Amino acid sequence: MTSPSRRAQLFTAEENDPRFSGPATGDERRMLVDFLGAQRRTLELKCAGVETELARRAVEPSTLSLLGLVRHLADVERRWFRQVLAGQDTPLLFSSPAAPDGDFDGAVADPSGVAAAWEAWHAEVAFAERFVAEAPDLDLVGHDGWRGKVSLRWVLIHMVEEYARHNGHADLLRERIDGATGV
Repeated sequence: MTSPSRRAQLFTAEENDPRFSGPATGDERRMLVDFLGAQRRTLELKCAGVETELARRAVEPSTLSLLGLVRHLADVERRWFRQVLAGQDTPLLFSSPAAPDGDFDGAVADPSGVAAAWEAWHAEVAFAERFVAEAPDLDLVGHDGWRGKVSLRWVLIHMVEEYARHNGHADLLRERIDGATGV
């Protein structure tokens, strides 16, 4: 008799998985940063090895794609950390009032566009990581037109939720591309 197996396996061997190595107790900031970092690394993992397929759409008429997620999350990082918390007057990179879905609609299979999306995402993540590391505490406040006053703590929790939701989308998109499943 054979043992049942899970349909979805880990993308990497459990002992080599770089995503969930942080502490499970202790400092709140460290745990939030580690959880967000794990979600960011999960997005990268889901997109690895299928660079030429990143713009492949989920199903008609949806414009959802892995590349669209990278572009969207670059804008989300930029919005919360640069615009809201740091108070910078910087436009989003892939969407705008004139093209609110530009992050997804503009995600096309062009190597230079793919490279630009990853470059933007990495730059926004690096800014956010520096910002969080230099913030005096999690009670630092910014103003958002949607939520009003928001703390760094709230933004970090929201970002974990944002990535987790979109990483669920990435699971399905990746499976559609090459059949790969995993957490």
